[in-house]
Amino acid sequence: MNRYQDAAPGARGATAVVDPAAEREEAGRLWLYGPGRQTPERVPVPTRVPSGDAGPLEAVLFDRDGTLVTDVPYNGDPSLVEPMPGALEAVAALRARGLMVGVVSNQSGVARGLLTGAQVGSVRQEVDARFGPFDVWAVCPHGPGDRCGCRKPAPGLVLAACAHLGVCPARTAVVGDIGADVGAARAAGARGVLVPTPMTRAEEVVAAREYARDLPGAVRLLLGGPGPGEGAA
Repeated sequence: MNRYQDAAPGARGATAVVDPAAEREEAGRLWLYGPGRQTPERVPVPTRVPSGDAGPLEAVLFDRDGTLVTDVPYNGDPSLVEPMPGALEAVAALRARGLMVGVVSNQSGVARGLLTGAQVGSVRQEVDARFGPFDVWAVCPHGPGDRCGCRKPAPGLVLAACAHLGVCPARTAVVGDIGADVGAARAAGARGVLVPTPMTRAEEVVAAREYARDLPGAVRLLLGGPGPGEGAA
């Protein structure tokens, strides 16, 4: 899948399911899930970056597709959820250190009519079943033309997740596989770590301030120091 453009209508996991207008979410709101919540809370997109001093890391937010789980275009099928190599171990290592973990995910398939909110929720539940419940999920259901403040690289998802967790963005890290993920971290005042995949653009790798070869490497970088081929640019 090309993460930067529309997927082909017949791509695996992408099936037209609903009139986009039926579940159109206003651009000023995003979807937030806490542990055990079956339906999302529709919350205003934060517009202010809270001040706060950098300090010990308190929370790590992950992109979903291509980072935590394999990237299936517009996936609404829980049976297609497959953790990325090392992802289960990486999340477990953070929890073992007492850190909160969450997910921040663009899901434009809702705006495009390729996903329902229920399908987004069912995939979220499967991810939680595989990894253990995440402390927060923040989801952008808008499309590129909606001019929302939550679609990464805008900071809204990161800010909303941090507010829900009660942590300062300056004590939060975001881990993702494309430039929009680390761009959202930077815009929110959080730390961003890029974990490239074959779909990551070369210029995004060059521009990354911090990078790792895989998710366990990203966790090593966040918790204590890089391994070979990892670190800060």
